[in-house]
Amino acid sequence: MLTDAYYALSGFFAQGGNVLWLIAGLTFLLWTLVFERWWYFRTEHKNVVEQAMNVWESRTERRSWSAHAIRDSIIFETAEKITGNFQLVQTCVALAPLLGLLGTVTGMVAVFEAMATQGGNARSMAAGVSQATIPTMAGMIVSISGLLGTTWLQRKIDFSILSFEDHITSDH
Repeated sequence: MLTDAYYALSGFFAQGGNVLWLIAGLTFLLWTLVFERWWYFRTEHKNVVEQAMNVWESRTERRSWSAHAIRDSIIFETAEKITGNFQLVQTCVALAPLLGLLGTVTGMVAVFEAMATQGGNARSMAAGVSQATIPTMAGMIVSISGLLGTTWLQRKIDFSILSFEDHITSDH
């Protein structure tokens, strides 16, 4: 069974061309980063917020301009920790269909090359057409699935930052 899956996957990559390897690498990076944020929220988030709250609550003076600047700095630093590499996740989602488009272009080049060398032979053009469509499909699937992950992350990040801002008091 594992051997059949390997042959099916290798055949898929052979049909789709080299761009599929880039899309596969991008997919791995994308979901690694999404799971890293998920792991952060499951394990570290509570400690990060508690530490930031303790830094603020340990201050005796919280009403002056400088105290508010320190509060804003604590909120900013904590928001940065909460956000993590989210922008890179968004970049991966946006890059996936572009890599699919690159696969389309390279596949169409193969179609035109087959037409030029073999005069429109349907069999020779079929390999180029599959090389043009498979990466497009793969890029779109990665992008759509990545949108699900980024939507969840965006909501989690926004809620966490707003909740933190609400809980950090501005006066004594």
